[in-house]
Amino acid sequence: MPPSSHQPFVISEAVTEALAAGRPVVALESTIISHGLPRPRNLAAAQEFEEILLSAGVTPATIAVLDGVPRIGLDADGVSRIANEDMVKASVRDLPILAAKKISGATTVAATAYLAGKAGVRVFATGGLGGVHRGASTTFDESADLSSLALAGVTVVAAGVKSVLDIAGTLERLETLSVPVLGYRTTNFPSFWLTESGEQIDWSADSPAEIAAVMQAQDELGHGQGIIVANPLPIELQWLPEEHDRVLLEALSAADTQGIRGKAVTPFLLSYIVGASGGRSLEVNLDIARNNVRLAGEIATAWSTRE
Repeated sequence: MPPSSHQPFVISEAVTEALAAGRPVVALESTIISHGLPRPRNLAAAQEFEEILLSAGVTPATIAVLDGVPRIGLDADGVSRIANEDMVKASVRDLPILAAKKISGATTVAATAYLAGKAGVRVFATGGLGGVHRGASTTFDESADLSSLALAGVTVVAAGVKSVLDIAGTLERLETLSVPVLGYRTTNFPSFWLTESGEQIDWSADSPAEIAAVMQAQDELGHGQGIIVANPLPIELQWLPEEHDRVLLEALSAADTQGIRGKAVTPFLLSYIVGASGGRSLEVNLDIARNNVRLAGEIATAWSTRE
């Protein structure tokens, strides 16, 4: 059988031109739009994230799978589709299945990083990473985000990992996978809704230019792994720690009582937390995403203008 001439993914014209010209590009995931925010607010958020980048002279590359085809950079219709259609969450392992079945899917952090890396997009903004789940010593439940980031060659800006996860365990796994972790102006790893988790990390960076220098050094060493930039939410924007702790304990107890297991745990916890917080956690989510998109744009600009 002759080799297929089918293109495995499509890069938008705007992203293609920006990459060819050496202009800054930032990848954005689609799961936060399709599964992380309610309609119709999710569409406004997706448009806002792209506008934050455009206003800074950065080309947004929102990534999703549409009708089986991974797309790096969406037009307005594509953005509308991920906000308004019911789509599966697509991790890396799901991509060939969606392609064969011509199914649409919103890409997780893992799949977004993988596709961004394949397209040559070097910076990616998300909210929070997946990681090692609580009780993983018996369930072996660990997000594919971690292993995918170890191979993607992409710098990911995130507000740490969600506090529903095992943060210390996640940092241990990242060390094992040799994924560099840089705190942005901090060595206290952030805890998504909270500015600090209490878990210390070894290295910090004080500027986007410094992060770009680490990226360049990584390339020169042939290291290949992705880089995590842990970007804490400013303390005045974080969720009140006392309320956060109370709602989190309620959510964990509810999951245990209802026998929620496996991949259903995190969606259950996050949904419970939104309801129990009266929507406060959702507002903080949006502040987190905006904060990370801005920093990612600055890093991509520093990368594109490095000497």
